[in-house]
Amino acid sequence: MTLSPAKAEEGTAAAEPERWSILVTYGEDKCPESAEGEIVVCANRPEEERYRIPKAVRDKEKEEEAHYAASWTAQFQNHEDEARLGRPNSCSPVGSNGFTGCQADMLRDWFAQRNIDRAEK
Repeated sequence: MTLSPAKAEEGTAAAEPERWSILVTYGEDKCPESAEGEIVVCANRPEEERYRIPKAVRDKEKEEEAHYAASWTAQFQNHEDEARLGRPNSCSPVGSNGFTGCQADMLRDWFAQRNIDRAEK
């Protein structure tokens, strides 16, 4: 009598548990006992961490704070710069009358260059 690999695996494989529980306990708390068809995995942390915000969440909050560390004035100016592209007199192909700002933009550049040239003489 020969056994096929499938039949051999059926005879030796353990039944898959119906339920998995992964828990974190704090201080002297006991890990609950597992029932039949259940696997319970526990990690124990110190008592002082029981009511703390988890480290992963704390680190994420620090990253968000660093992202918004600029002053309100700088944030407002950045928003204005982005919104200006779609407004009239923006010298942009986007938005209504965006092309009307091109001449004003060229004049601002010309006056700035003229002032630089005069300062160099």
